Amino acid sequence: MKQCVILIDSFTERFGRLLAYLIPLMMLGTAAVVIMRYGFGQGMTALQESVTYLHGIVFMLGAAYTLKHGGHVRVDIFYQRYSPRTKAWIDSIGCIVFLLPLCGLILFTSWEFAGNAWAIHETSVEPGGLPFVYLLKSLLPLMAINLALQGVAELLRNTIVLVSPEAASYVD
Repeated sequence: MKQCVILIDSFTERFGRLLAYLIPLMMLGTAAVVIMRYGFGQGMTALQESVTYLHGIVFMLGAAYTLKHGGHVRVDIFYQRYSPRTKAWIDSIGCIVFLLPLCGLILFTSWEFAGNAWAIHETSVEPGGLPFVYLLKSLLPLMAINLALQGVAELLRNTIVLVSPEAASYVD
């Protein structure tokens, strides 16, 4: 179990750090869109859409990294005072009842949606837009898979804490 947690965590960490390099590109793209529009009166649809694509990539594929680092919304008023064992129970139940079923639902409902976009190589409806809408729609099932994978790692980590609290430090 520990090896599985370490492997998934390593993948999520590396992938999340790789995604972080897209943020400066997104910022530069946004600045360029604003400068072109308000400074020169020129719209650049492809550049504007590329910023949207980058945002989608960072947001959707960065969800697992955020989960790994405990960055998702949680009511910490009570949680912060709980013992590691109680936290592990709460996190395990949340993963089993909410996270994994939600990932399954997103994967189930987005699979055909993304598949249809791939079948027709869906492109932007905007003149001058990017011809890769099918790639953007693929982020939905990819996010569900990536987030579920990290959810499994979190569930295994919590199981280790519940079974053997002294072993928990090996998977942090």
